[in-house]
Amino acid sequence: MYFCDNLRVMTKKKINKKGLHPNNLHNKGYDFDFLSLKYPELKEVVITNVQGRPTIDFSNPNAVKLLNTALLFSYYDLKFWEFPDDNLCPPIPGRVDYIHYLNDLISESAIEAPVKVLDIGTGASCIYPLLGVKSYGWHFVGTDISKQSLGYARHIVRKNELQKSVELKLQPDAEHIFEGILNEGEKFTLTMCNPPFYRSAEEAQEANSRKQMNLGLTSNSRNFSGEAQELWYKGGEKAFLHTYLYESSKFKENCSWYTSLVSKKEHVASMENSLKKLGAKSIKVIPMQQGHKITRIVAWSFVK
Repeated sequence: MYFCDNLRVMTKKKINKKGLHPNNLHNKGYDFDFLSLKYPELKEVVITNVQGRPTIDFSNPNAVKLLNTALLFSYYDLKFWEFPDDNLCPPIPGRVDYIHYLNDLISESAIEAPVKVLDIGTGASCIYPLLGVKSYGWHFVGTDISKQSLGYARHIVRKNELQKSVELKLQPDAEHIFEGILNEGEKFTLTMCNPPFYRSAEEAQEANSRKQMNLGLTSNSRNFSGEAQELWYKGGEKAFLHTYLYESSKFKENCSWYTSLVSKKEHVASMENSLKKLGAKSIKVIPMQQGHKITRIVAWSFVK
């Protein structure tokens, strides 16, 4: 065993000046000439900044979506990635960082292939299964409470011919995370999740309005997309995480590691206290940094 009972382990890794994982393909920024060559649609939104370098207007949601599509087509051998503008458009460099840190966790735990991952809240973009399959050849089960989002995700999976690697399941009860999904005896290497951040639709809208004002956008601008189930949960991130912890304790033998992104640092201590009470044998807090944004992965195990 790599960890003793109820041990909190802080994983500290050397990070580059941008803060991305050393294995991240986007450590050196964006090569717009290369990306535009691979995905010509990007050329339409490439502009020149005051330093005379190519970039895009990151307050333009269409430009941001085209950039992330270009990254997927250029570096991850995808051929199709379409979903409604109302759904979240995930930034690829940050999303794939989570994948790379989970690969470190798997390696440190001496877990053998094949790797099977349960992605909680996979969304219309199906981003984590796409990146995990293309980066490491993992197998995924992605879950969501939205039939519509799963419909778009299934279309992406089919168009990229990944049906053998990605399965999608509807969570029929929005009050639960694992109940109704995990079956007795079913085994996963790990779970992953990017929890809803806000406590209510109103809080999400207020935050959206503040961001728009800071960027000088009009109130009708849709720079920050997202459906309700992607943005908020009753009680916010903390409430979601503690539901996640409790339900994971009911399926202790089903996963080697349970993991989640945690945006607010102050939530970590309460998670650790709860996990110790629930009988977790190991808890790890893995710091992540993307530019000026600092976040973390919390991972726990009832068997390792």
